[in-house]
Amino acid sequence: MPELRQTIYQTLRMNLIQKLLLFTVMFSCTSLYSQDSLLQQDLISLPTKYFNKLQEKYESLGESLDKRAAKMLNKARKSEERLFKQLWKKDSAKAKELFGDVRTRYAQLQSQAKERAAKLTVFSKLYSGRIDSLTTSLKFLEGTDLVPASIREKLPKGMEGLSALQGKLDQAEIIRKALQDRRKELAAALANSGLGKYLKDFNKQVYYYQQQVNEYKEILKDPAKLEERIFGLLSKIPAFKDFFVNNSQLGQLFSLPGATAPPGSQSGGSLGLQTRASVMQDLQTRFGSGPQVQQAMQQNLQSAQSQLNQLKDKVNQYLPQGGSSDSELPDFKPNNQRTKGFWKRLELGTNFQNQKRNSLLPVTSDLGFSLGYRLNERSIIGIGASYKLGWGESIQKIRLSHQGAGLRSFIDWKIKGSFYLSGGYELNYQPALRNVTLTNPSGTGVEARVRSESGLLGISKIVSLNSKLFRKTRVQVLWDFLSGKQMPRAQPLIFRIGYTF
Repeated sequence: MPELRQTIYQTLRMNLIQKLLLFTVMFSCTSLYSQDSLLQQDLISLPTKYFNKLQEKYESLGESLDKRAAKMLNKARKSEERLFKQLWKKDSAKAKELFGDVRTRYAQLQSQAKERAAKLTVFSKLYSGRIDSLTTSLKFLEGTDLVPASIREKLPKGMEGLSALQGKLDQAEIIRKALQDRRKELAAALANSGLGKYLKDFNKQVYYYQQQVNEYKEILKDPAKLEERIFGLLSKIPAFKDFFVNNSQLGQLFSLPGATAPPGSQSGGSLGLQTRASVMQDLQTRFGSGPQVQQAMQQNLQSAQSQLNQLKDKVNQYLPQGGSSDSELPDFKPNNQRTKGFWKRLELGTNFQNQKRNSLLPVTSDLGFSLGYRLNERSIIGIGASYKLGWGESIQKIRLSHQGAGLRSFIDWKIKGSFYLSGGYELNYQPALRNVTLTNPSGTGVEARVRSESGLLGISKIVSLNSKLFRKTRVQVLWDFLSGKQMPRAQPLIFRIGYTF
């Protein structure tokens, strides 16, 4: 009996264990299936118009880069032509030898850059993490059934747009390096020619072209929300991780863990480029892996990294904003606004001012709107308009009324820090003053002027507030030096509070 009881107990125990194992496997499979199903639903729910406009978006960005590059190259060509004319007056033989046919050479520079960019290998292309991630994502989706066939048909066009943009960036980088080399060549050849003024103008165009290329690189580092969403969804799929390692540009540049080594690559990295893990493994093979050895290696690496960071910080102090280690120090004060598009140099603003009386309620309030254009880092010019709102006689008798409107122009020039010297000219129209007769100091009646002028001069300050919403609050104290000519006479000192978007 005890043996039979033990046998029954063991049998029941084994059955229970088997059932628990089976339940665990089924639950894991169900969870994985549910997760894959949810991921697929998320991918399908992505808007179709996103895939439709993907090609248009990046083609438009590439065309914009082409147009702005052509504009900058045209300015560089004109600067070099002026150099040629000035040198021709002094030494025609040297001018002909150094410059040749400038117009033809610049035309060939653009065509040759396009041909060279088309022949670049993956190791020579200008790397963009955004283009690489999106291209690899679209390639993966094209070869799977995670999205409907209607969407898969649109993916090749999206990849064409990304490929075209990559080509534009490569062309821009080739032209940038060619202009940089040309700048060095001209500087060496014209060192003692007395043409420093004209050479400086050419250097400006080369510098601004370099900054323009850097600006587009920065744009590509800031992905849109939909692009982040599609890459975020795919990164949760194990199959995509393997696909990215073996098919992305980054995976081909460096031997990422799990990647298949490309033909012609060396051990531990593509073309001799090694990952951090492979370097650490090589060091441990040579010097051992004991605790003391690892601790010494870690201390030495940290010390070396600290020294490199200090050296990098010192170099970055002298590099222009957005520049790289191969950027040249400008021999002039750069205007960083020149590389920005027209729309990016515009600034919208609003402000208001009150005309007070003895009571708490103001007589009128002027609500102003402005549109400024940033000439450089220190100067802004612009135009605007205002609306004059009446409040009534007192707090007990509030009555909103239309009191007039005005047109404005202004200029702000940065003095120091957050202080600006501000000036402006304004035309004011107040229909409520029509047919109104006023008494001047001499006791005679004078008809009020419906139209009046204001000339403003004063100080503006950008107030730093902790709130993000009011971080660009502007406080202005202005003197209206034409207030004495107005009838009725306006208040000479104006206090305005505004905000710049």
